[in-house]
Amino acid sequence: MNNNSPAPYNTTRSWSVSDDSLRRYVFFASESCIQELLSASDSIKDWNGNGNDGWKVLAFEDGVEISKRRTASGSFHAFRSRWLLKSVSPEQFITVANAIDAAKQWDSDLVEARYIKDLDENLSIIRLRYGENAKPLFRNREFIVYERRESMNDGTVVVAIASLPKEIAAGLQPKQNNSIRGLLLQSGWVVEKLDDDDDSCMITYVVQMDPAGWLPKFFVNRFNTKLVMIIENLWKQAQAHPSLINHETG
Repeated sequence: MNNNSPAPYNTTRSWSVSDDSLRRYVFFASESCIQELLSASDSIKDWNGNGNDGWKVLAFEDGVEISKRRTASGSFHAFRSRWLLKSVSPEQFITVANAIDAAKQWDSDLVEARYIKDLDENLSIIRLRYGENAKPLFRNREFIVYERRESMNDGTVVVAIASLPKEIAAGLQPKQNNSIRGLLLQSGWVVEKLDDDDDSCMITYVVQMDPAGWLPKFFVNRFNTKLVMIIENLWKQAQAHPSLINHETG
């Protein structure tokens, strides 16, 4: 045996970074996420059919369009849900368009949802953890994600959500021994105000997830189709609780 051979890669290594370095990294990394979200929402011209941007419409039910597009890696699909809301203002909906409220809709067995730290007024780090009774896709999974909110010049609000690199995440929050750390890839919301109506908005929700651990790819993709339907539940929540604040954890 060669004693000089390199040590195996340590998947549990962690990086300790300052808040300033983390803030700069997340602002840089989230730019591409924001652009992806805006691009997904810009396909409104293809609302009733398939466009040439790779999105394939799967269903159109009760005013909700669900579509998918294969990711650049080809390993998973990104899923998109769009809905024209005529009874909820952008300000109302944006209070529940956040990582924690969305995660509550993914699976009812969300055992922990908390803000680890606020890096800026519109930039936070969040931990989401599911228990052993959750559905297979989420069972004993945890996610360490950033959440960045940006308002565009035309009034459009973008909420970009994605996992931190595993080394940075481990430095911020060590993984529990019985948990599996999944990855939420470029995901989030675009809330667009309609020019002629202050109480209506176009909602676009995009989600792409790698749960980590072994799960059949077809199972992950099939379950992701259901995830995008959370927009309906959040709409009802926004109607029922218009005064919700962004950092509510329930």
